[in-house]
Amino acid sequence: LAVGMAVARALLVLLAADAVVAVKNPLLNICMDAKHHKSQPGPEGKLYDQCSPWKDNACCTANTSSEAHKDQSNLYNFNWNHCGVMPPKCKRHFIQDTCLYECSPNLGPWINQVDSSWRRERILHVPLCKEDCKEWWEDCRDALTCKENWHKGWNWATGTNRCPWGSMCRPFSEVFPRPKDLCEKIWSNSYKYSPERRGSGRCIQMWFDPAQENPNVAVARYYAWKMRSSPAQVENVAPERDQAVRALPWSVLALLPLALVLLPEVAGGSGIPWM
Repeated sequence: LAVGMAVARALLVLLAADAVVAVKNPLLNICMDAKHHKSQPGPEGKLYDQCSPWKDNACCTANTSSEAHKDQSNLYNFNWNHCGVMPPKCKRHFIQDTCLYECSPNLGPWINQVDSSWRRERILHVPLCKEDCKEWWEDCRDALTCKENWHKGWNWATGTNRCPWGSMCRPFSEVFPRPKDLCEKIWSNSYKYSPERRGSGRCIQMWFDPAQENPNVAVARYYAWKMRSSPAQVENVAPERDQAVRALPWSVLALLPLALVLLPEVAGGSGIPWM
């Protein structure tokens, strides 16, 4: 009985340890390897203005959040006013976009490796909620720009971005005919226009109420679970109920039958003293 009890106890410890490892998803609560990101997310009580919703758990520092609000930031020497002064109602969306990119620890499912001089990782095809895309487009439709893709192709001769030779400044509504065009093209497909609405748990919100919990935590969890599940998995199964079971490693599955055999025998006569 003593031998059986020892074996059963060892199995329980191993199963518990494996189960804990199983629910830790490497795509959740992480910072990308990029120019200004922290190595690990954590509290930042003094995040500036529009970046403040991420203060409880952020990948950005207070200095980065402050720089994100400047017309010509030291973050990337990027000038929003390359075709005249950008209207404030438009600029606030670009500030919020920068805050999401720099501060959010919930973009793990969309982080990709890149070979770049200034970052090793980037985001790709983040499903941005339809309201965020539409409001961004509506508030910027009359602003002017000379380029569709703001990631590359600028004239950097002066040390900051200027319009390429021969390009013309045109309204956003001409350069980006639809909200989808703006969200997907301006940063080389960093975002993907999502048909889902805010609060659905299926799209990332650029804007959210800092007085409420960060809604993007649940969104990242859903897509991380989806990536680890079978492609044939039914879409509407709740990840919170199903994730831990499907994530169980082979060691748990291999030892589970033995544990089920031993535990009733040990527990039957004398109980389980360590419980």
